[in-house]
Amino acid sequence: MLRSGLANLPLHGGRAPSWLIAKMIELGKAIFSVMVLEYGEAEILRRLSDPFWFQCLSCVLGYDWHSSGTTTVTMGVLKSFLKPSEHGLAVVGGKGSRSRNTPVEIESIADSLNLSETAIQELKRVSCLTAKVDNAALQDGFQLYHHTMVISKKEWAVIQQGMDKINLYARRYHWLSKPSSCLIVEPHTGIVSDVIREKVLDMCAKQSESCRETSLDLVKDNPCHLKHVFNSLKDPFQKTLTEYSDNKYTVQILSMPRRIDWDALQKAYELQPRSYEDFLLIQGIGPAAVRALALISQLMWGASPSWRDPAKFSFAHGGKDGVPYPVNRKLMEKTAQFLTSTVQEAKISRKDKMNMLKRLSEFIKPVVESEA
Repeated sequence: MLRSGLANLPLHGGRAPSWLIAKMIELGKAIFSVMVLEYGEAEILRRLSDPFWFQCLSCVLGYDWHSSGTTTVTMGVLKSFLKPSEHGLAVVGGKGSRSRNTPVEIESIADSLNLSETAIQELKRVSCLTAKVDNAALQDGFQLYHHTMVISKKEWAVIQQGMDKINLYARRYHWLSKPSSCLIVEPHTGIVSDVIREKVLDMCAKQSESCRETSLDLVKDNPCHLKHVFNSLKDPFQKTLTEYSDNKYTVQILSMPRRIDWDALQKAYELQPRSYEDFLLIQGIGPAAVRALALISQLMWGASPSWRDPAKFSFAHGGKDGVPYPVNRKLMEKTAQFLTSTVQEAKISRKDKMNMLKRLSEFIKPVVESEA
């Protein structure tokens, strides 16, 4: 499992001009038509779940490689032309309110992909769970505002993005369906970010297994017992954490939350969730409840979660000495070769092909030079 990818994704204001969107749609259609014929739907989903390949694709289509709009615009473009009848794929979700409409859109594309009722319900569950994981189970300071799923008859990929409202940088999360039904233990194929946080509550790490189990045990107990422990730990724990670090972000992440939705925890107690996945899917369970349970598990029972940021590879700043992160040269070369061959086979004008290949080379060149 690869949990990697680091790039600068600053927030850029304004909208992509209509002429650029039209050109991106035209070029995207040409590229994906070749990919479907040559590689099939499964390979397309695998490529989209690769942060580096996705970044290169955005660059090839003509969008700024380092902007947060790389995600939102590129996925909007794919959603406009990927059709089940032509590509065996459909895109649902989007930015803001469109992300919340994902379950309805899954229903709307079900017939065209010949999805069973069981498959529809599972896709809805995946949509909700992936959002809950990246908003609550992984607490890195980025609030989700974009959620999309690319769906075939048998598989799916999720691409979503969060924003740090303080520094206005984005973090992108990539997922890919896998044979295992578990979507909790290190489920990402990539996490793309500008910064690596010193302290991130990662309840999805393998290291957090005992903390997940203890948190689940706490949920299954009467909430009045949990509330008593919460109140007894809250004030002194806050003081200890304030002394622990001058970093405001670190204190915020490690601090016991001020308020918890006790009604949601009461509901969890009544439902007696069988797994941590089921717990996260309960309505009302959010970052505060997850963090409180994790901290209580650590303090009272020694079941420590992982505090390591899972984003750890940089193709923007890496170097041959591994500072700050190692460059994956082979992955860059394979990505460039794949996109180059696909562009060359696409039925578009020679000028468009040359421009796309030029953009690809301009994207790859600075990274390769950093290794020299």
